[in-house]
Amino acid sequence: MTMINEIQGCLFFVILLIVGTSVISYGQATNTEPWTVNQLMPPVELAKVINAKNAHQPIVFSIGPGAIIKGSIDIGPAQEKENYTKLKEALSKLPEDANIVIYCGCCPFGHCPNIRPAFQLLKEMKFTNHKLLSLQNNIKVDWIDKGYPKNER
Repeated sequence: MTMINEIQGCLFFVILLIVGTSVISYGQATNTEPWTVNQLMPPVELAKVINAKNAHQPIVFSIGPGAIIKGSIDIGPAQEKENYTKLKEALSKLPEDANIVIYCGCCPFGHCPNIRPAFQLLKEMKFTNHKLLSLQNNIKVDWIDKGYPKNER
């Protein structure tokens, strides 16, 4: 019986190894977003930095319909060729290690036409310190309604 138990134990281990490897591979293969989880910045984190007087402020680009966030630079929707070019020109003036945050906020990430081309551009231009503001719903719900700092209009 001991030999059978050892074989069953080895077989169980092999099955676990195969299943575990498959799950890991599946998770990697289905991640089609150009950003990693570590490159998503929670809105509360950016709000704290903006409100901290002595904090090193990131360069914040609005690549959506309007520069709502305090201090952000209005590029316009990055899906439009002229705005994509405008972003590329603005980025070309910055060092590769510049602290950059981009955001859109027009709609949930799954539907946003602006964040992917802008984030991919940052990758192509070899920036090393860039983040995407994690506005999971939209700019109103995830920023304005929470009372985070806004540009005055």
